Amino acid sequence: MPRMVGRAKRLPVPEVVRSLELSPRHLSLLALLLFDGPATVNDLAARLEVAPTTVSLMVGELSRKDVLERREDETDRRRRIVSITDAMRPEIEAWLAGSAAAWRTALAPLTAAERRTFVDTLLAYERALEANGGSATD
Repeated sequence: MPRMVGRAKRLPVPEVVRSLELSPRHLSLLALLLFDGPATVNDLAARLEVAPTTVSLMVGELSRKDVLERREDETDRRRRIVSITDAMRPEIEAWLAGSAAAWRTALAPLTAAERRTFVDTLLAYERALEANGGSATD
């Protein structure tokens, strides 16, 4: 696991993205929007397991940097849909596509049940880290 994380951290970050000074929490938000498509703040908050106000603050911050945009939902004008701007999409894709391709390659030979076991194992690992206060001890 440490080797894998270290390799992921060495993935080149495009200069335009690097200049934005993004934090890891922004990476998760951008990955969701890139791979799952536009979403509401509440949907993003649920998937990131954080409060909607946290996502709203991140979206506001990234909107001011012209990374994200909010638009009115065509079906419900009270809702706002968040998406990556057309101008930043190629940069974000260039940054994250290698990682996504590697996951697809690694998971492709697995059956649906095996992929589920893998994901469940990662989630269990995450819960164990949280329960131990971030320490990976038994």
